[in-house]
Amino acid sequence: MFFLPFSLILLFIFLILLLPFFLFIIHIEIIRIALNKIGLSPSAAFFILLISLIGSGINIPLYTREATIFPQERNIFYLFHPFGVPKLHTEQVIAINLGGAILPLLLCIYLLPKAPPIPTLFATIISIFVCFKLSHIVPGLGITIPALIPPVVSVLCAFLFSPGNKIPVAYISGVLGVLIGADILNLPNLPPYPGIMSIGGAGVYDGIFLVGIISVLLT
Repeated sequence: MFFLPFSLILLFIFLILLLPFFLFIIHIEIIRIALNKIGLSPSAAFFILLISLIGSGINIPLYTREATIFPQERNIFYLFHPFGVPKLHTEQVIAINLGGAILPLLLCIYLLPKAPPIPTLFATIISIFVCFKLSHIVPGLGITIPALIPPVVSVLCAFLFSPGNKIPVAYISGVLGVLIGADILNLPNLPPYPGIMSIGGAGVYDGIFLVGIISVLLT
């Protein structure tokens, strides 16, 4: 009787420690189900899932542009600069993420022959417009967009324009909506932050990969 509370505490701690592992397994299983719905075999789905997880940390540089840093602190050496603190010039690297952009684009190409052209075009244009309007540039973070709205928009467009063949339309419009509308169209408006600004690389997949997965699951 005296050991029961202690055992319950140990069990609770054990479950808390295993919770991230369970959430990771559920996350992987959801993506696997969505990839199977796209039409991929279990082995292909596992391979794509593995590449997406590894590729989320791989950014491929596209081009560089000048970035400027304005020093925030003013110390005693500031007195020796009568025309103000000199600006520090560095580079901003525009890159594309392997797991968050290139892989979803390859899946879009794979699904393109299965998607009706006109409905896919209309759904993609609407998704791009909505994502562009909802995206925001956050200093020091990059481009952000509400996570759940893009997949819902792509699914609604798929039901509206292609009720008989929803999955490829939902996936393609969802991925391209975020990739073009949120990331690419906002590149000219990005302030010259130093460092790497990755298309599809903010967060886990910048929402691009997961938007496509959620879009498939909702259809």
